[in-house]
Amino acid sequence: MSDALKHECGIALIRLLKPLEYYKEKYGSAFYGVNKMYLMMEKQHNRGQDGAGFASIKLNTKPGERYISRVRSIAQQPIQDIFSQINERINRELAEHPEYTDNIELQKKNIPYIGELLLGHVRYGTFGKNSPESVHPFLRQNNWMHRNLILAGNFNLTNVKELFNNLVELGQHPKEYTDTITIMEKIGHFLDDAVSKIYKALKKEGYSKNECSPLIAERLSITKILRKAAKNWDGGYAMAGLLGHGDSFVLRDPSGIRPAYYYKDDEVVVVASERPVIQTVFNVAFDDVKELDPGHAIITKKSGEVAIKEILKPLERKACSFERIYFSRGSDSEIYKERKLLGKLIMPKVLEAIDYDIKNSVFSFIPNTAETSFFGMTETVDEFLNKRKTETILEGKRSLSSEKVTEILSQRPRIEKIAIKDVKLRTFITEDSSRDDLVAHVYDVTYGVIKPNDNLVIIDDSIVRGTTLKKSILKMLDRLNPKKIIVVSSAPQIRYPDCYGIDMANLESLIAFRATLELLKDNNQYHIVEDIYKKCKAQVNLEDKDVKNFVKELYNPYTAEQISDKISELLGDKSINATVKIIFQSISNLHKACPKNLGDWYFTGNYPTAGGNRVVNRAFINFYEGNKERAY
Repeated sequence: MSDALKHECGIALIRLLKPLEYYKEKYGSAFYGVNKMYLMMEKQHNRGQDGAGFASIKLNTKPGERYISRVRSIAQQPIQDIFSQINERINRELAEHPEYTDNIELQKKNIPYIGELLLGHVRYGTFGKNSPESVHPFLRQNNWMHRNLILAGNFNLTNVKELFNNLVELGQHPKEYTDTITIMEKIGHFLDDAVSKIYKALKKEGYSKNECSPLIAERLSITKILRKAAKNWDGGYAMAGLLGHGDSFVLRDPSGIRPAYYYKDDEVVVVASERPVIQTVFNVAFDDVKELDPGHAIITKKSGEVAIKEILKPLERKACSFERIYFSRGSDSEIYKERKLLGKLIMPKVLEAIDYDIKNSVFSFIPNTAETSFFGMTETVDEFLNKRKTETILEGKRSLSSEKVTEILSQRPRIEKIAIKDVKLRTFITEDSSRDDLVAHVYDVTYGVIKPNDNLVIIDDSIVRGTTLKKSILKMLDRLNPKKIIVVSSAPQIRYPDCYGIDMANLESLIAFRATLELLKDNNQYHIVEDIYKKCKAQVNLEDKDVKNFVKELYNPYTAEQISDKISELLGDKSINATVKIIFQSISNLHKACPKNLGDWYFTGNYPTAGGNRVVNRAFINFYEGNKERAY
């Protein structure tokens, strides 16, 4: 994605089902779980590079022994920073205490981070916050082992204010107004309540206070706690939690918006945000890794018993399509095929745009994540050329010389690596005119492969704001002097904010929205903007379930092609000599390519939860009133 878009988080959970001695004997190290967690987090660093966190819990420790460890970082390479700290501490303990080296019992007792239950998280900073305190996992501490809660998630909720107020009404005083703290305290409230009720019941049954603790662990129902806590959550989430005594869970939202996958054998239970992470790190087959069903949680008790439980009634599946287009690693076999198909399906529009002139067209991609869609696109060019070659040969089979046949058969699409991102370059100057000049040099170009009469076709994952295209990429490509620059988006036009994880909080930053406003002005229809504003304002005090998305009406007067043409006009300013054309994927082709991930609210405005409609209307009100606050 050429636009810098901060997005998504990644979670990783490992529960070792055997004693640490088992892993030492079989794999040569009691640090087996820590090593695997490092790999899982590194394999998901694409999901968040601003911060990372790790937490572990030791099972069956004695009172007075530390059993919870946590480390978080916002260093430039946060995952490496975390595990450097862990490695340094482990090596120091082993150096100072040689007796620990072959004694797993002493290692577990005295060295932090070694445990049977591990939770990792990678993130991008959202809401402008990226301090160590805002990095997951979050920890809710208590002197009762069962009431300790560690939480990390890939999520965003639309109704945090309502949930926060509910906590206040319960008599709580949350220390921060953030979604993660609110969720943690919500779960914590029902956890405290459940522990208290079980404790009172055990006392009535005649058990002593000391005898109650292990029995509470046995009787505690994570299923019931999650059902109560998550009852009114509105949003997309994959929420992972560890309890101090050793229970763990990962809960997925009822619409399946955010992804979660798991694997289990007799040694481990593993959960991650992406399937290939588990496949690679644990060397297991595609079919061995299962997708956690929407509305369900995978729950592992301290005893090692694992269960998949329905927590919330599943809704219509609306898994995020951006996961397939861009966020998730393309090494997943399904995602790889889907991205190739996205490139193939958009190719007919591209061929039409270049007037089927393959000979005078060069094909490339920006950025590297668009490479897979590029493969699909060029395969379609090959298929088109092969069909044309066959027709030409068959039509002239009696008059064609062998040289002419060879010439026909030698036709190939011209594929070049046109742009290379200079990863060392940082736009450190914030003053606009200076910064724009620096932005224009973020990419280096390959000179000498474009002829003056050539079309240059570049495929991108998606076009969000268009800022990088306008200020950097198009200017850079224009230096090559092509006749026409065609930028192809493998995703449809992004018209609406996302409130379930991607950091797209307002409307006016979206190039499709701005282009539509310009069309309304051009056609003396700008009154539609005020009409929508009044309808949105009239719904402010309605319950979420009664709110409609009136922002859709903004786009009704125009076809997708008309909006694309206006986007082309806005991005290809007078400083660009080449003709600029922007081509977007259609919604129908998106669904054809990604049939399991039909969540498309940022393209269509069809939000899967009631809170989404409230958010988009609030975003429009903010735009109209010039309010720079976030809509959620």
